[in-house]
Amino acid sequence: MNSEYLISMEVSGKTAMWTRPDTGATPVSYPVPPWSAAKGLFEAIVRLKNTIIIPTAVEICSPITYHDYTTNYGGPLRKGEQITKNDSFQHKATVLINVCYKLYAKIEDLKYVPKTLSEAAALNGVNSRHYCQDRFNRRLRRGQFHDTPCLGWREFVPDYIGACRDSTKIETSHNEEIASFLYCVFDPETGVPKPRYVKNSSGRKIVNGRLEYAE
Repeated sequence: MNSEYLISMEVSGKTAMWTRPDTGATPVSYPVPPWSAAKGLFEAIVRLKNTIIIPTAVEICSPITYHDYTTNYGGPLRKGEQITKNDSFQHKATVLINVCYKLYAKIEDLKYVPKTLSEAAALNGVNSRHYCQDRFNRRLRRGQFHDTPCLGWREFVPDYIGACRDSTKIETSHNEEIASFLYCVFDPETGVPKPRYVKNSSGRKIVNGRLEYAE
């Protein structure tokens, strides 16, 4: 019998930004992280060559509150005149504040060809999905990360990331239909930029505070 290997976590923070690409130069956040952003949060904790983490669902656990956000950009993408005068560019966005989510995923095998005999020997006979699940739960419990987790933009870091807490309840009153939902920016297998969207015909809706990622 082929068992499923499932993982989950809870994440919260003061500010989050899940950018809607269709909102242009003054971006607005989705109410929940897209599939690729959820995958990034899981992979910030554990990332293995021979397994793939596939986010399956997200639950909203605090009221969705939008907030105006302005930051001063001083990098090389400013206009020439701004760079010459050392002026900053004001970047405006509509972000989320005081967010909390529960994220769920499954672990699948990923075809991987070992590059050395020692690597092949180490992988021989190992249940990769079980190992990934065990390692994820252990690192989540210890607060160990492969990369710094963020809530969309790099400057928005979580104030809690850990096991799902029984005291955290789902906002079951939140129901919303998302007309065009960004699924991922890069191809999950090749890593080549290839944005993919999910339309309403596929049933992309938040129902009783929960959104299923399955295409």
